[in-house]
Amino acid sequence: MRIVSWNINSVRARLSHIERFLKEEQPDILCLQETKATNAVFPAVFFKELGYIYQAIHGQPSYNGVAILSRVPFCESETIKYDWQNNQEARHIGIKLANGVRLENVYIPAGGDIPDRDINPKFGQKLDFITRMTKWSSSLEQPTILVGDFNIAPLESDVWSHRQLLNVVSHTAVEIAHLAQFQASHDWIDLGRHFHAAPKRLYTWWSYRAKDWTVSDRGRRLDHMWASPSLIDKAIAHRVCESCRNWIKPSDHVPLLTEFRF
Repeated sequence: MRIVSWNINSVRARLSHIERFLKEEQPDILCLQETKATNAVFPAVFFKELGYIYQAIHGQPSYNGVAILSRVPFCESETIKYDWQNNQEARHIGIKLANGVRLENVYIPAGGDIPDRDINPKFGQKLDFITRMTKWSSSLEQPTILVGDFNIAPLESDVWSHRQLLNVVSHTAVEIAHLAQFQASHDWIDLGRHFHAAPKRLYTWWSYRAKDWTVSDRGRRLDHMWASPSLIDKAIAHRVCESCRNWIKPSDHVPLLTEFRF
């Protein structure tokens, strides 16, 4: 089973990219973040025509939005939408696969520009979101795969310059500490670093501000795929599909693909 996670940065603006990727890679399940579309305008028929007939969608106009599109059946009655930011934003959708494994797709808030919750409420909302996820995670009993845009690059080798980004949101010590507590709450396996150990270069996001992202290569590993410890022997490969960032008018994030042997 091939599972993909991709912050698409507007699903309707990237349909040609999605179609190309799905035809080339043939994943079984596609998890999208930042779809920026309500359920009513989400291109459900487009995905069905490509074979992704099983769909769980949690949309929002202009902002946020997550979706899981699948070629394999899942238990629709056990689809869940958590409101970890406690403000009704569409940032999570979760399903239960037929084999009993849960798949959770999350879009953690970016947190604004100033890493101080007293000055910047968005930063506090981000930390609180992770705290609520940690509470949820600590009581998990089902084997779970967690994917999405975490908006945190935790390791020094997860950013182009640890020194220059120490006080930049996504790589601050307080965010990294919160993410570490979250990971420890379920002993999550970071699949990216399981297959590509640090300090190997492994970025998933590059800013649009760079004239040529390939030359500056100022990337960060903001997107992640984690798994319950009981599933680690089921994961057989993981890669970042970096070439997608070079397509015309791409998302600033690239897809992650993990292959499982279920």
